[in-house]
Amino acid sequence: MNPDINITGIRLETNSLILRPFKKDDLKDFNEYAKIPGVGEMAGRTHHESIEESSKILDMFINGKKTFAIIKKETGKVIGSFGIEKYKEELVGEKYKNLKCREIGYVLSKNFWGKGYMTEAGHAILEYCFDTLELDAVFCGYFKKNTQSKRVSEKLGFNYLLEHFFYTKYGTKEQAILTVIHNSQWRKQL
Repeated sequence: MNPDINITGIRLETNSLILRPFKKDDLKDFNEYAKIPGVGEMAGRTHHESIEESSKILDMFINGKKTFAIIKKETGKVIGSFGIEKYKEELVGEKYKNLKCREIGYVLSKNFWGKGYMTEAGHAILEYCFDTLELDAVFCGYFKKNTQSKRVSEKLGFNYLLEHFFYTKYGTKEQAILTVIHNSQWRKQL
């Protein structure tokens, strides 16, 4: 089951990053990375065509109360987003019907790919999911061609669950992998 969540007032901190809810003031930083071709496409969206498009999506993040801004501590700049999304219950089947679960999704500025920031953010998010939200399991999906997200998923300890086709908001059909980590597995890694 998908429990309700609300990240209002939540602040997570790692060695290099701060994760907190998005604010209107984040628009310039958000647009800066979201308008770069290849960033949104890795998550089934297109890159932003205008500051107005970024503003609408930023409002969705703020009002949805489930998406963290990823801020690089040394600069104070927003470099990505990390959402704790609802998962498709019909996709994973009966085994998870009575368990509290969510699915994570993330996007990072191209300038920071391959530097370990998403794995660092992921550890903080999973700790929040399991310790604060007391979830039983967390899913992580990615397109099969997205090797960066696959590596992040593996580094965080997720395990293969299934392969399926995902239809994006833009009408494309993508081959996707869904992985999962259970609370008990997370605890064994600590």
